[in-house]
Amino acid sequence: MTERKKKLEAGGGESEAGSVKEVKAERLKAKGVKKAEISSPTLEEENNPALKETRTIDNSQPTTNPSQPATESMEVHHHPEVEKKGFKEYLLEGLMIFLAVTMGFFAERLRETINEHNRAKEFAITLYSDLKADTADLNGYITYHKNAGAHVDTLMQLLSAGEPKQVPPGKLYWFGLWGGAYRLFIPHDATLLEMKSSGSLRYFTNVSINRQLAQYDQLCQSMKIVESNDQGIYTEVRKARAQLFNFKYNAVVNDISHIKNMAIRQAKVDSFIKSNPPLFSYDKLLFNEYVEMVRSRFFERKVLQADTLLNHATGLIGALKKEYVLDGE
Repeated sequence: MTERKKKLEAGGGESEAGSVKEVKAERLKAKGVKKAEISSPTLEEENNPALKETRTIDNSQPTTNPSQPATESMEVHHHPEVEKKGFKEYLLEGLMIFLAVTMGFFAERLRETINEHNRAKEFAITLYSDLKADTADLNGYITYHKNAGAHVDTLMQLLSAGEPKQVPPGKLYWFGLWGGAYRLFIPHDATLLEMKSSGSLRYFTNVSINRQLAQYDQLCQSMKIVESNDQGIYTEVRKARAQLFNFKYNAVVNDISHIKNMAIRQAKVDSFIKSNPPLFSYDKLLFNEYVEMVRSRFFERKVLQADTLLNHATGLIGALKKEYVLDGE
C-alpha cells in the first residue's frame, strides 16, 4: 500500500511538473519564442532553479538574422520650446510698430513741408523781382499818361475859348500832339503764369498772399483789355491828327518831352511855341473831331487803373518780403 501511494504521488508530481511546462511554453509562445527553441531542462537546471530561470529568459529573447543589417537609429530633431508672451508684451510690440510707422510718416511729411517751403521761397523771389519791375513800369506809365491828359485838357480849354486861328500855332502843336500819346504797360507775369499752369500756387500757404495774387492778376487782365480797346482808337486819332499837324514836328515834341531836367525842358517848350510851326488846317470841325477822339481814350481812367494796380503790386511786395524774409533780395 505504501509503495503504491508513493508511485501515485510520484506520478502526480510529474503531471504537475508537465502542466507547469505547458504554461511556460504558452507564455513564451505569446512572447514570440518558437516552440522548437524551448528545450527540456537539464538535470542541473532541475536541481538549480536559478539556472533554469536564466535559460528561460535567454530563450525568450528573439533571434536576429545575421544576414539582415541592423537598423540604424534615426535622429529626431526637437523644436525648441518657445516661451509664451503675455498680453502686455504683445501690446508693447504693437505700440512700438505703430510709433515707428507714425514717426516715419511725420518725418516724410516734414521733409515735404521743408521742400515745399523752399520751393515757395524760390517762386517768391522771382515774383518779388517781377513785381518790382512792374512797379517801376507803372510809375512811368502813370506819369506819362498824367502828362498827356493834362496837355489834352489844356488843348480843349484853348479851343473852347475861341476859334483855332486865334490860338498861337505853336501852342496848338505842343498841346495838340499829346493826343496821340501812346504807352503800353506789359506786366512781368512769367512767374505767375508758370505757377498758375503748374499748380504751384499751393506752395503759398498764406491765404492773404494767394488772394492778393488773384486780385493782381485780374487787374492785369483788365488793363490788357483796356489797352487792346485803345489800340483801335489810337489808330483813328493818328489819322485825324495827320489832317491838322505836320508829322515832322511830332519828333521835336517827343525829344523835348524826354528831357529829365525840368528847367531845360521848359526852356525848350517856350522856344518851340514861339517858333509858330504851320498847321495843315484851322478847320474847327476837324479840331472838334480830333478832340472827341482823344477824349475817348480816357487818359484819366488809365491813370486810375494803373494806380490801383500799382497799389496792389506794392502790397504784394510787402507781403512776400515779410512772409519769406526777402530783405536781402
